[in-house]
Amino acid sequence: MNATRRWPFALAIVVLVYAGAVGLLASRLPVKDGAVDWYAPLIPGGWMAWSFPGALFFMTIAFLLALMAVWESASPGGNPRIGILRFETTRGDRLFISLLGSAFIHLAWLGLIGANLWWALALSLVYALGVFKLA
Repeated sequence: MNATRRWPFALAIVVLVYAGAVGLLASRLPVKDGAVDWYAPLIPGGWMAWSFPGALFFMTIAFLLALMAVWESASPGGNPRIGILRFETTRGDRLFISLLGSAFIHLAWLGLIGANLWWALALSLVYALGVFKLA
């Protein structure tokens, strides 16, 4: 297989591994009083209280990094661009800036509004789209 035809296979592998890991994680969710407890520790008595949302967060970051690696392999980034932030960035830089900005958006949301983070997630996605499209 030549290099131009390998990236769909690599992309499929990355997506399947992520979907399988999320499925496995979801199958291990603790049940309390007949209902799934989304925020209970996945490993009772473990040294760290890994909950489903926390584990999913870190798995998603690993998934994004793997997707970026496939994207760079399929289509090398080439020349850096000067975008809305007024400095040169590559795709990897823009991913890092998006993740860092999303962390600050979520922290500000927690401090100013409260623990319902769905709107912060939507705002972070809009921010990331802006960083990638306008940069």
